[in-house]
Amino acid sequence: MANRLIKIERISGALGAVITGVDLKRPLDDATIAEIRAAWLEHLVVFFRDQDLTPAEFLAFARRFGALDEYPFVKGIEGFPQIIQVAKLNHERVNFGGIWHSDTTYLERPPMGAMLLAREVPPVGGDTLFANMYLAYEALSSGMKRLLDGLVGVSSSAKADVSRTREDRIKDSPGEQARKSYETAHPVVRTHPETGRKALYVNIAHTARIKDMTEEESAGLLHYLFQHQVRPEFTCRFAWKPGSMAFWDNRVAQHNPINDYHGQRRIMHRISLAGDVPR
Repeated sequence: MANRLIKIERISGALGAVITGVDLKRPLDDATIAEIRAAWLEHLVVFFRDQDLTPAEFLAFARRFGALDEYPFVKGIEGFPQIIQVAKLNHERVNFGGIWHSDTTYLERPPMGAMLLAREVPPVGGDTLFANMYLAYEALSSGMKRLLDGLVGVSSSAKADVSRTREDRIKDSPGEQARKSYETAHPVVRTHPETGRKALYVNIAHTARIKDMTEEESAGLLHYLFQHQVRPEFTCRFAWKPGSMAFWDNRVAQHNPINDYHGQRRIMHRISLAGDVPR
């Protein structure tokens, strides 16, 4: 029987729900994990509060949802290679990943999902926005859907829009493949392997062009899609506190950390879950 103490409360009309009544430090039974996963699939991103997890406890919870991935550019924290630190330090002006994106779509198998756990947050600011790519696709006209059907987007790790603080972290904590450049092609519209729903699958941080087109030829269509897919009615916003955790479906949700806390520290720990080849 599922844990009846769990409560799931939506935070917007588009996506996102806060889950309460569960202590992630404790071993959870299969029914509780299934309940959390069902909420994650329905709401695309779920949030937890007051979860003061050790790295080992964080990993143990993540492993209940699938195999773990390692980020190719930045090495993990000491003793836990699957956990990377996402940081903006007091002197930095640009934040890590500070642009709308799905994580690492330049890989052949981008992550299925990701978990982000807040360690230190500024007194105000540093919220994260999330956007629903199901809604973004479903709001398109029938003519645009026909145009996009069969198109393939080319993503590159070298795209200029990737946040510069990723480069800062590469300098101080380089991963084994930090200097490698990745490029791969995925459908502009993908079908979620678990729900069967279609979603837009391009993002401004990594999608460089449409396959068999030049960047110049692709620019107009991609610019429209990049603007369309993050319309306010497709989004939610989450305010962090120490011990807050977000768990999002990277296949159909984009995210964007807001860079509005200059002079303050923001330290997060992230785990990625291994995904499949987008179809």
